[in-house]
Amino acid sequence: MSSSHAKDPSFLGGRIPPEIESMSRNLKDVDHELFRKLLKAVVSALEGKDCREVMRSVAEGSVIPQERLSHIIAGMHRLLSEAIRIPPSSLKQEDFITDFSSVVFGSRRAALEAASSQKDPHLPTLEEFKWRVDVSISTRVLAHPAVLTSVHLMNGCCFLFQVPVSKFQELRYNVALILKEMNDLEKRSILKIQD
Repeated sequence: MSSSHAKDPSFLGGRIPPEIESMSRNLKDVDHELFRKLLKAVVSALEGKDCREVMRSVAEGSVIPQERLSHIIAGMHRLLSEAIRIPPSSLKQEDFITDFSSVVFGSRRAALEAASSQKDPHLPTLEEFKWRVDVSISTRVLAHPAVLTSVHLMNGCCFLFQVPVSKFQELRYNVALILKEMNDLEKRSILKIQD
């Protein structure tokens, strides 16, 4: 990377993951042909294909110890999976080694994104949220309003609960405070992804 890019925040975050640091240390005497075979196997693994046989044949045919190969493979996997999560417009192709950039910016990116999104754990999303202020006049809690809430999730679950107005106001305040703090954080230039 050039010195102008050294000041930019990495797409990996503030600290380089240990897998990638280990990969960079172990890549010293790896020839280009072996590097491409390993990269091809890692891309296949990211697409969800079984690549154990390919990895076994690469390990048997290589003079590099298996422990070093495993560090290289783990680093490649982490680097590519982190790079796939970022939109391509936020990254600059010339900052990458050509082999990595051909995977991140190449024709197989869509397949990698699809495979990655299928593996990610998902929580059920919100389908419908209804609420109303309810004042009970025929119970012991006479004339104390409450917020009656109905939540429907995409997986079919339905939750119905009642919240006192004071707790609802506390929740509303805390959500507004979190949104304000997120807005303040986004204004800091250190956290922006530069285009």
